[in-house]
Amino acid sequence: MAKSHHVTPNKSGGWDVKVSGGERAIKHTETKQSAVDIARGISRNQQTELVIHNKDGRIGQKDSHGHDPESSKG
Repeated sequence: MAKSHHVTPNKSGGWDVKVSGGERAIKHTETKQSAVDIARGISRNQQTELVIHNKDGRIGQKDSHGHDPESSKG
């Protein structure tokens, strides 16, 4: 399974940045946008997939920062 980073809502408020399969947050912020900005930087640096969850916990968006197996023209 490929490593990924997740932005998830925290039950006590705010937003967490977590590594897939991790229990603890590697970063906690007050706003979703701050968490997304931090997670995107980490994800680009480590070439992982970024998974951004909505307030209800469902996946809202995914961004791949790794090596895509197929190249596309565009």
